[in-house]
Amino acid sequence: MGDAKNTTATALQGALVDLIDLSLVAKQLHWNVIGTNFRSVHLQLDEVVTLARTYTDTIAERLSALGVNADGRSATVSKNTKLTQPESGWIESGKVVATMTDILGGISARMRERMDLTEKSDQATQDIIISVIQDIEKQHWMFQAMS
Repeated sequence: MGDAKNTTATALQGALVDLIDLSLVAKQLHWNVIGTNFRSVHLQLDEVVTLARTYTDTIAERLSALGVNADGRSATVSKNTKLTQPESGWIESGKVVATMTDILGGISARMRERMDLTEKSDQATQDIIISVIQDIEKQHWMFQAMS
């Protein structure tokens, strides 16, 4: 694999892991949120899950289009995730909001690094990553506004 293709594949695989785990963590929080802001946080988490699942498919298909296998296996995600994992049990809505704000901020930072890496290696991939950033940062703002 050439340098440009390798750079692009690495960026996409990292994005895939972030987005798969984001969908899992957001759903876990969705099921276990309690407290005064339950309904708004519960519904906002569903938006995050939908966003993550949609972009997961887009990223995986981009890898395939480049001739690279997407690796979304649970073992791969577990081994490579950078996301903070929520505690077990019921979680108060304020803590869920703080957790999601931190998680989305971290994903945004990593996606921006990937955006920079793919500027020269593959601008079509960079364009996809820019779209992910826009939606992740919108969700980040929405969770920040809840705190």
